[in-house]
Amino acid sequence: MIKTTAEKIELFYQKESRVNAMGGEKQIAKQHGLGKLTARERVNLLFDPDTFQETDKFVTHQCTYFNMDKVEIPADGVITGYGKVNGRLVYVFAQDFTSVGGTMGLAQAEKICKIMDIAASVGAPVVGLNDSGGARIQEGINSLSGYGKMFLRNIRYSGVIPQITAIMGPTAGGAVYSPAMMDFIFMVKGTGQMFITGPEVIKAAIGEIISPEELGGAITHNKISGNAHFVCDNDVDCIDQIKKLLSYLPSNNQEAPPVTECHDPANRVEDKLNTIIPDAANRVYNMKQLIKMLVDNGEYFEVQPLYSPNLLTLFARLNGHVVGIIANQPIHLSGCLDVNASDKGARFIRFCDAFNIPLLTFTDTPGFLPGKNQEFTGIIRHGAKMLFAYGEATVPKITVIIRKAYGGAYMAMCGKDLAADQVIAWPTAQIAVMGAQGAANIIFRKEIAASADPEALRQEKIEEYETLFNNPYIAASRGLVDIVCEPKQTRPTLIRVLDSLLKKKETLPWKKHCNIPL
Repeated sequence: MIKTTAEKIELFYQKESRVNAMGGEKQIAKQHGLGKLTARERVNLLFDPDTFQETDKFVTHQCTYFNMDKVEIPADGVITGYGKVNGRLVYVFAQDFTSVGGTMGLAQAEKICKIMDIAASVGAPVVGLNDSGGARIQEGINSLSGYGKMFLRNIRYSGVIPQITAIMGPTAGGAVYSPAMMDFIFMVKGTGQMFITGPEVIKAAIGEIISPEELGGAITHNKISGNAHFVCDNDVDCIDQIKKLLSYLPSNNQEAPPVTECHDPANRVEDKLNTIIPDAANRVYNMKQLIKMLVDNGEYFEVQPLYSPNLLTLFARLNGHVVGIIANQPIHLSGCLDVNASDKGARFIRFCDAFNIPLLTFTDTPGFLPGKNQEFTGIIRHGAKMLFAYGEATVPKITVIIRKAYGGAYMAMCGKDLAADQVIAWPTAQIAVMGAQGAANIIFRKEIAASADPEALRQEKIEEYETLFNNPYIAASRGLVDIVCEPKQTRPTLIRVLDSLLKKKETLPWKKHCNIPL
């Protein structure tokens, strides 16, 4: 029987209402009871009002095994679509835990893959909001196939469009690998969890007892494993942080980062910088305070603040232009580079280079962290990642040597010979193979041993080495430092240097891809 247009529209409303209801009132109440928003609530928070367009709303699974043909899963457990975030186009997929636990079936995976394909084709970021019970076991190999399709797109579009994911609920087994291959991972405390093998399986397999939060919670992955980048207090905080990150990023690898209007004077002089470095070489200071005095309005967005805090990775702006900042942090391990810091720094550098974000490096490091543990865990290989990442980066690279720049770590923090475009040094800079005491003990060991007053001669030679190398002028005389800058003049100097480099173009020798020491 042919229905009237009004009847057809009414049928549409009924079907749409059913999908919009997700898993139903009971499941929504349960989701709220866990302190979580629903997938639709999360999407509404992410996008500017009245800009979100949902896609594939009426997609359903085709599984007939285990009576699944009788199971209705609204939108197949995932909301997909696009809209504007702070006026810029962004694509999203948000798993719906209220609909059969948001489990991954083939239809859900195909919806997500379609969104990723479209995002890449138009050059827009993709955001994934993960909240899922994992693979839909009833679909067997089809579910696993769905994950594989997603993984391939994560890989193919890496460095093409920004890929951001939020762990807002359980994410276990193979489901963790898609987030792991995306650029940034946000995790919500108390609800977001990631692990390859859950606590119950671990208990059964090896007898180890551990809670889900301790095994794979937000603090674990942000502080210990380094798998995640940001900790969020709740779903609202998570969405707010995602929006803030997006404000620093270009939409794709063909664009420059967004430029904002700057009301912080470009010629601002900061007198406090002249006294921030302690006179004693073994005294520390907070590098974040130094950076805060240089960047626009003292604002920055830190990446992985809990992981390997001896190296800082931040997004900030100089005269409205986005920069990626890598800096040694003297208050942690004296600013030494170690295995974890090297991994953290290298990944951040490569992201910035992929998306045309200039690199600004602040150096104050006595070297790579010594010790058996570091050597046994591969500090040589991991440290080489930093060298490799800087060496292959073609974006503008500016290095500011604040104080210590010793040995291989001097080069690993983008020394001149690693193709830094401009190296700026403060008068407090110390550029040498090692510290004065160690150098004097090696160079003059025979003279000191034969001296009638070994300690007096040792101190004399230490002072001689300090006079020669504990300044930027030897390096400047060799052209390895381009500018020696009074600390208080650093902001205007950096802005002039950055402005001169914004149109930089550099082409490396053709290659299929590099072989970074992973």
